[in-house]
Amino acid sequence: MEVITLVIALVLGLGAGVFFGTRMGKAKGGAPGDTGASEAEAAKVRAAAKAEVEAIKQAAEVEGKEAARKRKSELDDELKQRRSELHKREETLGQKEREIEKQRKDAERRASELDKKEKSVDGKIRSADVSVEKAEAAQAEARKQLEQIAGLSADDARKKLEEAVRGQALQSAAVEIKRIEDDATKEATARAKTIVATAIQRFASEFVHERTVATIPLPSDDLKGRLIGREGRNVRALEAATGIDLIIDDTAESITISCFNPVRREIARIAISALVADGRIHPTRIEEVVRKAEKEVDKVCKEAGEQAVFDLGLHRVHPELVKHLGRLKFRQSYAQNVLLHSIEVGYLAGLIAAELDFNVKLARRAGLLHDIGKAVDHEQEGGHGEVGAQLARKHGESPKVCQAIAAHHGDDTGVKPAALLDHIVAAANSLSAARPGARREQLASYIKRLDDLEAICRRFSGVERAYALQAGREIRVMVLNDQVDDAQAIVMSKEIARTIETEATYPGQVRVVVVRETRASDYAR
Repeated sequence: MEVITLVIALVLGLGAGVFFGTRMGKAKGGAPGDTGASEAEAAKVRAAAKAEVEAIKQAAEVEGKEAARKRKSELDDELKQRRSELHKREETLGQKEREIEKQRKDAERRASELDKKEKSVDGKIRSADVSVEKAEAAQAEARKQLEQIAGLSADDARKKLEEAVRGQALQSAAVEIKRIEDDATKEATARAKTIVATAIQRFASEFVHERTVATIPLPSDDLKGRLIGREGRNVRALEAATGIDLIIDDTAESITISCFNPVRREIARIAISALVADGRIHPTRIEEVVRKAEKEVDKVCKEAGEQAVFDLGLHRVHPELVKHLGRLKFRQSYAQNVLLHSIEVGYLAGLIAAELDFNVKLARRAGLLHDIGKAVDHEQEGGHGEVGAQLARKHGESPKVCQAIAAHHGDDTGVKPAALLDHIVAAANSLSAARPGARREQLASYIKRLDDLEAICRRFSGVERAYALQAGREIRVMVLNDQVDDAQAIVMSKEIARTIETEATYPGQVRVVVVRETRASDYAR
């Protein structure tokens, strides 16, 4: 359309030019010859204009056809695309229809199967009812025939049967009573030892709560700046001399000492307290006070070790072992003071040895020294049992004592208890660690531990109730007697114990007791 409009405008322009050219020639009054020449020129112009118009028309037609062809091609492509989309939609709809048809057939098939099963069940129920009626009739008939043959009524036969069963039961009871009395006589000693062990477990002694940090009060906050010193030189001197980390924060009138080595922490506490009391704080004075504090702590360690040895009635303990033993005064394990724990293990080991007719002195010695490795495990590699055994062997202790020290944690350390002394020390260590109040724990974690133990038991099929007793050291599991028999109760106790070992965290050992109750009842009419 734009090309045609252009052609029309060009023709009109040429026509207007010829017209105005002719008119101008006439207006100037030219000669006849000039008029002829002008007409000839106009004819040429018209002829050229026509030729140009034809050329433009042809170009316009070609361009129009090309545009029409392109437009047709675009329309054809769009039509193909829409047909393709329509075909895809038809295929999708066809697939959905097939799926719906398949689901409908499956539903019909399932409904048919359910109808068949329902009819079959109804038939079986009717057949069972008929069988029950026949069995009841046969039982009644058999009872009548039995009464006729025996010459007794059902009540008389029941009475005679009860008398026979009662006689057999009394005889069995008498035999069982005799067997129980014999077993009780044989197991009297074992039962007495169990009672003694229970009493030992409840043994309570002094408890000292320890932490890995110590807080030192200050008379005023001005001393914090003096402890820090110019550019921190006093703090650096203190940390270098004692091997601790000194924490000076915004806490009012106090500073904190942090160190995993309890002896170093005690030396630093004594030294800083002396510096604060004296008021003279500089690197030279710090080194002097730290040396005095080290001597004081060594003296305290020696006295504590000698007192522990004296309390247990031991003798000929190497002075170095006594010193290392005293260092346990400043060591803790799960908030339990290790020196007091070692003394308590010595006492318990002696009590157990006395009950077993074993060497009491030797048991006390091994019990007191069982954790001696904790005094030097900051300085040597390996577990405290292995380190303690090496230290005791180095200072002349007997091989039996060294073996008991190495094996007091049982298979956990890779050294298995071999002799009776090993088991005595391991048992005494477990009793001291597990007794109520020895290793304090938060009430929430304590209750959660008991709840976890009870929840593990309730997961088993047939369990009615479960109770954690004796601070979680015994679990009573009540089972349903119609779901769990005696043999299954034994297996269940072992399975629950294995599950507790793999899933729960607990000190010492946990006893699992499965209780199954059988009741028989009748009515007197």
